[in-house]
Amino acid sequence: MIISRQKIFMSQLQFMKLGKGFNLIELLAVIAIIVILAALLLPALSSAKARAQQTDCLNNSRQISLGIHLYAGDNGDTLPAEPGLCAASYATNDFAIYFKHLVKSYVGINGVSSPQDKVFACPADMFYYYSSDWNYASNSLHDQSMSDFSSYGFNGGNGYDVSLPGVFGMRITSVRFPTKTLLLTELPAFAPWSWHQPQKLVWTVDGVSDAKNIVSFVDGHVSYIKIYWNTIQVSYYYDPPSGYDYKWSGN
Repeated sequence: MIISRQKIFMSQLQFMKLGKGFNLIELLAVIAIIVILAALLLPALSSAKARAQQTDCLNNSRQISLGIHLYAGDNGDTLPAEPGLCAASYATNDFAIYFKHLVKSYVGINGVSSPQDKVFACPADMFYYYSSDWNYASNSLHDQSMSDFSSYGFNGGNGYDVSLPGVFGMRITSVRFPTKTLLLTELPAFAPWSWHQPQKLVWTVDGVSDAKNIVSFVDGHVSYIKIYWNTIQVSYYYDPPSGYDYKWSGN
């Protein structure tokens, strides 16, 4: 039996009507599901990114600390020290910053410092504070010449003022508790604040309680720890109370 073209056309038209697209309610339901899935996935993705940044920063700290140890090995077991330092915040002659030009050749960097010195760049370093009013800058501290293009600082406060804790110019073998004494920290630890758990500072307030920073110790191990702040002075001025896994003092 021959089927007319008209019947075939009508049959196809009926099929197309049965297979029509989403109506408004169905479309809204799909959008709602996508929004819910995105809300569930974004925190997980953000957490994974933060862990990756911490891992990179831990590896950087480990490499730089090895460079410091190699430098000490070539200098009578003595940790970095240099005369004429000052307390100027984030300057190349600052007690926390100067160490880079002494040790950078030990991590494969030669010539003048630059933003291309990636081992000195913490990937979470996306902002910083400056001046006595703690002004906020939405730029990487590592990209600034005032930090000698480094996200990291040396525990050398005693090189600026002998009454402060630190390991400036000390022999590694003379540090009493090398497993607890800081060697290198992310620069925010000196205040403290954190790149990994950012909280915005307010005017006249120097730090954040228990700000978490990546640090290395004199014995060479690295960790992600809470930094104590007494709410009065910046954190590198004193050792923390019991319950914290570090000390600034080498004695």
